[in-house]
Amino acid sequence: MSDARWALIEPVFTEWRSAKTGPGVAARVHDLREIVNAILYVNRTGIPWEYLPHDFPPHKTVYDCYAKWEADGITGRVHDLLRDKTRRAHGHAAEPSAAGVDAQSVKTSANVAETSQGIDAGKKIKGRKRHLITDTLVLVLAVIVTAASVHDSTGGKRLLDEVAVTHPSVRKVWADGGYQTAVFQHGAGLGIEVFSMKITSSGR
Repeated sequence: MSDARWALIEPVFTEWRSAKTGPGVAARVHDLREIVNAILYVNRTGIPWEYLPHDFPPHKTVYDCYAKWEADGITGRVHDLLRDKTRRAHGHAAEPSAAGVDAQSVKTSANVAETSQGIDAGKKIKGRKRHLITDTLVLVLAVIVTAASVHDSTGGKRLLDEVAVTHPSVRKVWADGGYQTAVFQHGAGLGIEVFSMKITSSGR
């Protein structure tokens, strides 16, 4: 991670560490930036945590920080911070007024529990499904992961519920033809107008 990129997110991690007390404080001997670099390395390569190269902090420390950051909402804060900065850099307000919703079924690896998988009857794919709602710059506002057998409309309604709480400025959402009338009605109940059409990047 470059100095410029680290400067953007470092205050979030430093604040988190400063507020921590009790068991686990020994992990403070490890550089936060190197822990983040290690997490990015795992994300990029897909390797198991225990296979981290030895020039990174110990893999148990790295995973422990990652798990705590997830539980404490730190990764979400970093994501939101970077999304807002990107929107402003493109001349948009920090909070979006329009969004697009879509879903994608993907095959899963052999070690994924059967109970969390399903079959997408339309695409003939066994695995999981990513349900995404993004702003018009295709920056993620909310995401949920389900079995591939879960209908797009079911995931779409859950995404609208989340966006209505976390991004109340969103008033228009574009969806493709895979979403049923129930999604449009659900959106209307939340004060969100849902349109059936191709998602474009022309709006704000």
